[in-house]
Amino acid sequence: MHLEAPSAHAKAAAPVVNSGAYGSGALGSWQANNRVISSSAEVRHVVASDGVVLFGDSIAVQDGAALGRLLGQQLGTSFAQYSWAGQPTSAAVDALEQWSRSYGLPRRIVMAVGSNDIFDPPAFAAQVERALRIAGPQRSVVWVDVQVSRTDEPTVVQVADQRNSEWINLQLSQAASRHPNLRIVHWAEFLAAQPERLHTDLRDGRHTTVPTGQNARNALILQAIRTS
Repeated sequence: MHLEAPSAHAKAAAPVVNSGAYGSGALGSWQANNRVISSSAEVRHVVASDGVVLFGDSIAVQDGAALGRLLGQQLGTSFAQYSWAGQPTSAAVDALEQWSRSYGLPRRIVMAVGSNDIFDPPAFAAQVERALRIAGPQRSVVWVDVQVSRTDEPTVVQVADQRNSEWINLQLSQAASRHPNLRIVHWAEFLAAQPERLHTDLRDGRHTTVPTGQNARNALILQAIRTS
């Protein structure tokens, strides 16, 4: 997940944190960040073979290839992804819509986005509804919930990050109560169940450690896909 660094200040001055409207700051420019996007041929193959597609942020940029291998080994399914570091959910849903129009969609869709929506939590719910409209009721949408509390930020920002993560997860839970085809991957709850996991499975309060956190998160996604 791309996050802008605070502006430089004179040595004598304390850093000034722009906490934004919701305490976590503002989403920085992300369009030049790292990305992993499957080719058109790969996407067409996944749709034709009814595989799995993933739309994700920087966590998926790091972990997506490992998830694809896991799905191939455990389920024998094909896999394609559109993962872009720093992208908010709105951009991922834009990509979902583009793929739907250009290639169609397989029966199973994984949305691993939301971490970058801590900067504007109220906008998240509409994007979940939009994704579900695009997917339609006959497809399973597996959505990974959010745990962000950036350890490289001041304590007051970390608290805001956590509050905003919970706000996003509440909206996701409310959407699941309306849409039977939406299945939540309870990543945040998995981490909270054993507090030491916040250190063993996260390296900076949001990205997974490799291999421990990566394996744990991908295993939860696999389990959700199996039962979706």
